[in-house]
This record gives sequence, C-alpha cells and structure tokens, in this order.
Amino acid sequence: MQLGMVGLGKMGANMTRRLVRGGHQLVVSDLSADAVKQLVGEGATGSTSLEDLVGKLKAPRAAWIMVPAGDPTEKTVQALAKLMQAGDTIIDGGNSMFKDDVRRAAMLKDKGIHYVDVGTSGGVWGIDRGYCMMIGGPDEAVQRLDPIFKTLAPGIGDIPRTPGFDKRKSTAELGYLHCGPSGSGHFVKMVHNGIEYGIMQAYAEGFDIFRNANLDALPADIRYDLNLPDIAEVWRRGSVISSWLLDLTAMALTENPTLSEYTGFVQDSGEGRWTINAAIDEAVPAEVLTAALYTRFRSRQEHTFAEKMLSAMRQKFGGHVELKAK
Repeated sequence: MQLGMVGLGKMGANMTRRLVRGGHQLVVSDLSADAVKQLVGEGATGSTSLEDLVGKLKAPRAAWIMVPAGDPTEKTVQALAKLMQAGDTIIDGGNSMFKDDVRRAAMLKDKGIHYVDVGTSGGVWGIDRGYCMMIGGPDEAVQRLDPIFKTLAPGIGDIPRTPGFDKRKSTAELGYLHCGPSGSGHFVKMVHNGIEYGIMQAYAEGFDIFRNANLDALPADIRYDLNLPDIAEVWRRGSVISSWLLDLTAMALTENPTLSEYTGFVQDSGEGRWTINAAIDEAVPAEVLTAALYTRFRSRQEHTFAEKMLSAMRQKFGGHVELKAK
C-alpha cells in the first residue's frame, strides 16, 4: 500500500523503515533534507515539500503525520487539507489532544477528507518490536488503512493468548485496535500514558526505598546493602510485577547502578495532565496518577534517586533526553 509519511524523527523514520520492509510504498517528507535522503537510501521515495509529497501519492491518498503535537501538527494538518481531495485521509500518529482530533475531523469532513487519529506506543524499540496502536476515526478510512496498521503492529508474537478472547471480533491481540470515532484513539493513548506515569512512579519509589535501606540511621540488624540490578533482574523472571518497563529499568541499572548520568529532571509530555483533566470532568478519583504527575513537577526543583529512575526509563523507551533545570 502507498502512504505518505510527514516527519522523520525517531518514531516517523523507524515506522517508515518497518513499512518499507513490509513491502509498502512510502513517500516521505521532513524539514531536514538529510533525513529524507537517508530514508530514500533505504527504499522510500523522497519529496521536497508537502505539495510534492501529495503530488506523488495516488488517489485515494493517505498521509501520516509524525511531528510534535500542538502547533506543528495543527499547521501540517491545515496545509495538507488544502492539498488533498475528497476521499483522501490524513492520519495523526502523534500525541495530540483528543478534543483537537474531534475539531479537525469535523473541519475535514466538510471537504470530504477523512481524519484518523492513532495513539502510537512503542518508542525507539518499535522498529523491531512493533507499535501498539489505538485508532479513532470513520470505519471506511480505518478499514482501508488496515494493511498499514497490520504491518506496524507487533502481531501476536510469543505472548500467550488470553483464555476466552474471541480473535474474530477484534484485532486487539495483534497490537492495534479501532477504538471508535474521531478522538477515541488519542483518548485511549492519553489514559495509557497517564497509567504509564503511575507504573513508572511505583517502580521508582520502590527502588529508592531499596537504595536507602543501608542508611546509618537505621538499626544495624535491619540495614541492608541491596544489589539493585539483581533485584530488577529477578523480578523479571516470573514476578507478578514484571513488565517491559521493568525490563528497561533492569537494563538501566545494569549499565549504571547509581544512575549517575541522570540528574532526575523529569519532563511530562502533556498526556498525564490531560488524563487528570478527564478524570476531573468525569468525577473519577485518580489519586495515583495525579500524584505521579505532581512528582514530575517537583522533580524539576529537587532530585531524588527515584526521579533518576524515572528519567532513565523515559530515556530507555522513548529516547527522551533530560532537559536542564532552569
């Protein structure tokens, strides 16, 4: 299938590579000519502008946007809307606010252009592991794009099937899901990231307790000098709290048990805030997720070992680089 990819950062470039390897025809665009040249060398078709990209796509066209959320995405959607025609599809695979998706979908519907929002999880590892996708948009457009989603998704892999799950009714066990109408994909991804904050915070606090278990202030008979990399590793083997985030934690601790290369300045991407706002709108108590978000705010003023662990996990799964404290 032919697809345009706008934005060749860490995610966009690797998604392009996975699709090209899967036999799809990719037309790519980026502000960096070098980024375009790199992907052309790996089998994609380059373009010099959005106009050039749209001109190289065959109707009905599909263009996937992977640029930073907010103004860059908004400007790209508006620019593509002027170039595309009825029956074409614009896909936002970034981390947009779901309410923006609803607005954009309504705006594009008047022009006959489909809008599909795809919450994408997989980080820098997705090129090999695949990307978990939460999709919102009209049935017609989502169904036409199914070959793209199937190639990007992890597939069943070696994960045991859930007893009783009816695979005939859902693509969920393949790693992608049409969640509902416009905005629903990014809504599900938003809550996913809010939960991610909470899980990361729990690991971080637990290992901070381990790190401080040998304090002189503690009685000698309950003072423990614990090996943190070993604890992370043993938990990976059959523990009920094993997870991919724990895998990445074990990797970071093995590389440097003190995490000395991290300051503990922990950024938030926005979705944690939006998740709390949604909880407030729905009057749903979300104490853990709220506390995890506030901890990230506090980390920019004072840093603990727990914050260093949060920063290490973010770097491992998404390649996020710490910002310097102001």
